[in-house]
Amino acid sequence: MHFELNYQQTWLHLLHPVLKFIIVLVLFIAILFIHNPTILLYLLIGFGVLYIGWTGHSLKLISLLSIPFFIIFVSSATSMMFFGEGNTTWYQFGLIHITEESFYRGLHLGFRGILFGLLGLLFALTTRPVLLFYSSMQSLKLNPKYAYAFMAAINLLPIMVSEFQNLRNALKVRGVTYDRGVKGFYQRIQRFSIPLLAQSIRRAHRTAIAMEAKQFSNDRTYYYQVSYSLKDLYFITLIVTIIVFSIWLSTIYPVFPVDNVRMD
Repeated sequence: MHFELNYQQTWLHLLHPVLKFIIVLVLFIAILFIHNPTILLYLLIGFGVLYIGWTGHSLKLISLLSIPFFIIFVSSATSMMFFGEGNTTWYQFGLIHITEESFYRGLHLGFRGILFGLLGLLFALTTRPVLLFYSSMQSLKLNPKYAYAFMAAINLLPIMVSEFQNLRNALKVRGVTYDRGVKGFYQRIQRFSIPLLAQSIRRAHRTAIAMEAKQFSNDRTYYYQVSYSLKDLYFITLIVTIIVFSIWLSTIYPVFPVDNVRMD
């Protein structure tokens, strides 16, 4: 059983995977040191346009994948708003204490969480795992036995899901029933885990023997040759432009009256 997503290839799919990964990683670290919620909001708008317009996937799929991150935004922001600390009280009832400082800190925390999720989805939806590992071997000199082992593990995941479904259907056909409660949960684990674990061990053993027989080493030729192009330069320029414009707009059109949530 194979899971495939239908998408339209855009210029983001043609970027060098390792370069894209490094840029996203640098953005993750940089966002940790931004304490201005207005800058985060403009960054969210900029990367949101990039995410919606050029990932190549349908709007329905993009919306479904974004739901968990909006839930994280609401939960993290409200927890900071309701139970934060500050000097200017807006509302207080029992344990709930909303202050001006806690409100903006909550928004800041929520924007940061959505940005992390947005950048992660932007990378995941526009990067083929095979090309990522091939580019890692060619650009970062990653040992082929580790890269091919990861690729083999990724390809084994849908096979394990298919085996789980086949086993579940076979048990239904045979009329296997389960008790309710904790005992039934234990019975399911017992009937599913042992066959699936045995199959996984045998398949992993065969894969390891095949990889050893092919004598994986650093001196190899590659089926996919991943190289840099002008699109990578355009991507770097676009990222820098989004960051610069976000900082510039935050000084001209500040959405929120605070520029540093760490200060009282």
